[in-house]
Amino acid sequence: MLRQTASTASRALRSTARLGAQRQAIALAQSSQTPLAAARTLAPRTRWYSSETDAAKKNGEEAKANGEAESPEAALKKQLEAKDAEIRDLKDRYLRSVADFRNLQDRTARDMKGARDFAIQKFAKDLVESVDNFDRALSMVPEEKLKPEVKTEHTQDLINLHEGLRMTESILLQTLQKHGLERFNPDGEVFNPNEHEATFMTPMHDKEHNTVFMTQQKGFKLNGRVLRPAKVGVVKNK
Repeated sequence: MLRQTASTASRALRSTARLGAQRQAIALAQSSQTPLAAARTLAPRTRWYSSETDAAKKNGEEAKANGEAESPEAALKKQLEAKDAEIRDLKDRYLRSVADFRNLQDRTARDMKGARDFAIQKFAKDLVESVDNFDRALSMVPEEKLKPEVKTEHTQDLINLHEGLRMTESILLQTLQKHGLERFNPDGEVFNPNEHEATFMTPMHDKEHNTVFMTQQKGFKLNGRVLRPAKVGVVKNK
């Protein structure tokens, strides 16, 4: 009985000593902690939440809404409008190219016609002097000698020569006219500085002012263009 009581008392003392040793170890560990660690231990824990999740969610919702709003029909309509605009642009370029090509054709045709019509201009200028000589020769024969009261052999030869020169001149002028060369006589017409060259001016009360009353040298035109102006005398009453 006594031995059992002693064993129980010894066991209780060992338990008390072990508990005291544990308390001392805990106190020593707490005293060895740094102030930062103690502050971490004592400070309440705070949780921070990022707003990136909400922004991403909002953007996703907007993209979804835009995707739902832009239906396949709308996308197809946009493509058709873009193609229509491209077609209009190509059509405009095509019409402009056709117009430029036609203008080039017309300009080339005019240039070719001008070169063809006035290719003999230099030759025609030299030829008009010969035509003038025919005119001078015919004008040198007096009218009364062409219609004499009594026809003799000499007068008949003169009439035949004059008639031959006149026919030759007429055929020559017809041939030149086929190639665009024409002679004009402005006698009695209003003075035109583009076609006439005034060699002198004189007052004449029986004629209108600024009219041609005398032609010294007849003029020539080549395909409507003045090749040589006519030399004339002009009335000046003012």
